[in-house]
Amino acid sequence: MDLLYSLFRLLSGIGLFMFAMYLIEESLKNLSGRNFKIFLKKITKNNLGAAFGGAVVTGILQSSSMVSLMVLAFVGAGIFTMKNAIAIILGANLGTTLDSWIVATLGFNMDIEIIAYPIIFIGGFLLLSLGKRNAIKYLSFFMLGFGLLFIGLGFMKDAMELQVQTFDFAQYASMPSIFFLGIGFVITLLVQSSSVTMALTLSALHFGAIDFASAAAIVLGSETGTTIKIMLSAIGGNAAKKRVVLGNFIFNIIITLLAFLFLKPILHFIQEVLNVKNPLLALVTFSTCINLAGLLLFLPFLGPYTTFLTRFFKETNHTLASFIGDIKMDEPESAMELFQNEVEYFIYYGIVFNASMLQLEDDTEASNIRFQKILTQRAFHRKTQQEKYDFIKQLQGEIQTCYLLLRTKVSNTETAILNQYIVSVRSAMYAVKCLHDIETNIDDLSKSSQDIKFDFFGQSKVYTAALYKTFSTIMHTSENQHATKLNTMYLDIQTNYNHTLNTFYKNAQNTPLDDIDMTLLLNFNRELFASNMALLKAVKNFKLSDEKTLSFLEQVNDLP
Repeated sequence: MDLLYSLFRLLSGIGLFMFAMYLIEESLKNLSGRNFKIFLKKITKNNLGAAFGGAVVTGILQSSSMVSLMVLAFVGAGIFTMKNAIAIILGANLGTTLDSWIVATLGFNMDIEIIAYPIIFIGGFLLLSLGKRNAIKYLSFFMLGFGLLFIGLGFMKDAMELQVQTFDFAQYASMPSIFFLGIGFVITLLVQSSSVTMALTLSALHFGAIDFASAAAIVLGSETGTTIKIMLSAIGGNAAKKRVVLGNFIFNIIITLLAFLFLKPILHFIQEVLNVKNPLLALVTFSTCINLAGLLLFLPFLGPYTTFLTRFFKETNHTLASFIGDIKMDEPESAMELFQNEVEYFIYYGIVFNASMLQLEDDTEASNIRFQKILTQRAFHRKTQQEKYDFIKQLQGEIQTCYLLLRTKVSNTETAILNQYIVSVRSAMYAVKCLHDIETNIDDLSKSSQDIKFDFFGQSKVYTAALYKTFSTIMHTSENQHATKLNTMYLDIQTNYNHTLNTFYKNAQNTPLDDIDMTLLLNFNRELFASNMALLKAVKNFKLSDEKTLSFLEQVNDLP
């Protein structure tokens, strides 16, 4: 029973420690994320500065994974070169050892409760009393995280002490070092944090469950295990990101193998030459020395190393556009056709996104087989709403860039058409933004237990679904009566907006609502109206020529 209790206490400690690390990471990222990003961009002028910056930032943020993921994002955007990125990550590996020093010196040498409990109390008090201010909220997160980190460590220490008292670890003492190397790799792979592995190892070493050599082997295994999270993040990224991740993996493998081969001499050097007799401090010193030696070993050869990495992964075109990527500026006629196709499908994307936001069974793509195939290729439906929104934003940027290039190559008449198309794109993007901005409102209404809110949302869905089908029909037909139909739709959208408001006010008299619910419903109705009008303008500018536009209500031109 004692053994089972200690196991559960150990798992609880790991959970608390991981949660604490998450709170600390999130708090520091939000308190000074922008400043760190600017700092990282400034220090990449040379390899030494990049490595130093990576170590400093990671030492403060205490998450080499977060810094590495941030760097990968910069690489993907073309801000960092491969060489600079690898230098920062090498420095990050060294910076993450600061957490180990804190745990080893404070966590095992003084009464944890004296540190943890007051900090947790202050953090909780600040969060509940002043947490509405972001700065205070994230400061509270940091304090709670810092306190819980030591509570989690205390749980692990107590559990490990019980394990030592009730379980005979001597039978594992004769196991080869490679066994412990594998344990370090597996633990880090599971918990996705080398800091957690280090804390566990320090606890086991402190109570004599393992010796110094076994603990060092576990730490070496964690060095490679922590790279897996970064590798997973590069899946689907461009070639540069994949090369950086591969470079980091190879670096960790080489350093781990070299350190493992010379493990005994290194441990002798730390204990006898450096005279570090305390096993906990010796283990942290070992981790620091390994990462520092790896940094010094690789840094002078980053140029040839990055050249070697370019052999891997073929460069691919990660444009989101389906047509304008094939545009040849010396062929204006074909370029105009491709641009037209891209704008058409951008409007379709807007309709599909809005339909998914409103939880509609959209059949827009079913009316256009080609668009259906494009959606499948882009895996659009498998994306989250935020991913869909980011996709559409990036696609708008690609279309805008192409527009600026193309308008210098075509005639004045074609320029006028291009201008209409780009207005369509901006209007469709605005329609998407309107619903994206009220996602929480939509979620609240769709799940509301209040009939007036739920019915209001349901009626809006029915009307909007019919509207989107009409938009889709107009988009893929070539009728001559589009101006008349769009004119009618404009009046209908306006009428429906006023009718919905009047109906709502009438119902609200019989079913009183609090101020927040009233604001929520009115905001939803206003943004849905603005979105529908913007989609109308997008379709109008795409389908109607200048002449036909004259027959359209002038008020539409004043819409966003």
